Amino acid sequence: MTSTTTVSAALPVGHRERLMNLAREVSFPLGTRLFEEGRRADRFWIVRTGTVALDLHVPGRRAAVIETLGHGELVGWSWHFTPHTWQLGAETTSPVRAWEFDAQTVRDLCASDAEFGRAVAVWVGRVVAHRLQAARIRLLDLYAPYGSGSRS
Repeated sequence: MTSTTTVSAALPVGHRERLMNLAREVSFPLGTRLFEEGRRADRFWIVRTGTVALDLHVPGRRAAVIETLGHGELVGWSWHFTPHTWQLGAETTSPVRAWEFDAQTVRDLCASDAEFGRAVAVWVGRVVAHRLQAARIRLLDLYAPYGSGSRS
């Protein structure tokens, strides 16, 4: 992921501190499913250590890994947008330590502080745009005929 989408680069210090005041430290062993597509998105994480693979269900095939996330990266963006259901799945690919956030608490803070809310929305929007591009590239790599994703 680009440095502009990690929490340390995306949020100004004051907003980052306000967000981090809401965090609780959690740990997950290798192979933990953090969430599944279509389920309720009521929390999100920022990776401290370890890696998390984002995957996409593909009917009749194994889930396609779209991207692997590491230190400082946001795991989950669906919590920010209605209907608050996961658009991807996520599984730890190593032991993970992370900061966990309650989605409703963060949304409430965003609603009560327009400047903070805008900063979070821009950050999450950048993450969504990046993940959409990553998904497109990965799915072309996996399923398109050779050369179909190249631009002339």
